[in-house]
Amino acid sequence: MKPLQKILITGAAGFIGHALALRLLAEGRTVVGLDNLNDYYDPQLKKDRLARLLQYVTFRHAEFDMADREQVASLFATEGFDAVVNLAAQAGVRYSLINPHSYVDTNLVGFVNILEGCRNTGVRHLVYASSSSVYGANTTMPFSVHDNVDHPVSLYAASKKANELMAHTYSHLFRIPTTGLRFFTVYGPWGRPDMALFLFTKAILENRPIDVFNNGNMERDFTYIDDIVEGVVRVIDRIAEPNPHWSGASPDPATSYCPWRIYNIGNNSKEKLMRYIEVLEKCLGRTAVKNFLPMQDGDVPATYADVTDLVKAIDFKPATSIEVGVQKFVDWYREYYQV
Repeated sequence: MKPLQKILITGAAGFIGHALALRLLAEGRTVVGLDNLNDYYDPQLKKDRLARLLQYVTFRHAEFDMADREQVASLFATEGFDAVVNLAAQAGVRYSLINPHSYVDTNLVGFVNILEGCRNTGVRHLVYASSSSVYGANTTMPFSVHDNVDHPVSLYAASKKANELMAHTYSHLFRIPTTGLRFFTVYGPWGRPDMALFLFTKAILENRPIDVFNNGNMERDFTYIDDIVEGVVRVIDRIAEPNPHWSGASPDPATSYCPWRIYNIGNNSKEKLMRYIEVLEKCLGRTAVKNFLPMQDGDVPATYADVTDLVKAIDFKPATSIEVGVQKFVDWYREYYQV
């Protein structure tokens, strides 16, 4: 099948959006990036990511909030996208305890505006970021897309689960093919400053202690950014289809009778947080002073992705080790911040 050529990426100045846009532009595709460049974290980092994208003549940036219904509708009507990748979201589990309304505005209101844009302009495939956080109180490992996920433990997680349900409604009513991707702890160069690797690196280089939650007894399925991008690119061109074997008598949570699919994208391995820190210490050549703290509200002790369905669908399995990935992040960090 011919690759879908004109693609809208929401959150294009964000960590994953920027990496995905670069890859698609390098392939010769046309990308429109939508980003409001908000100040949830340092806007300069977003502007620097954006500057890399603007070097391509096939990239255009639209700067407004996707909660703005009229502007979103106008963008879709003017551009005529083949595919949409929705990566814009108010991110962060912990921040959702402080500012819940920002999650409603972006993750719910903004997402319905994207769905309406797809519906009204015949977009051929909507791919959107969900999150490993939807597994919430689930404890069966590895997390499978075929498991029920009705017990979120943060508003962020609930908003991502809501996106999956909203997408299903549009796939059902309007036959819009939609694919949700549950990302597992993404890290790498140009990453988010509110994520652990970024916070740890900054603190260690500044000789400050690092906060280690759950007394270090966390396990995460750390997934390198290039693996995420490879997965997303392949999924864009694999347009979601109905599952002919789906049954309402025993409903499969990962597929449907309509063109709707859910996949995990993770490294299919869980690493102890303390091991992650050890690798970082080795890369930096310094030992961290650790401030051990209890688990934070809204957080989960472990994540671990079953990627069987993803491998079957797109013949790709993330496999970058934390030794390789963390080193690449540290190299980027030292160069970007000149330390």
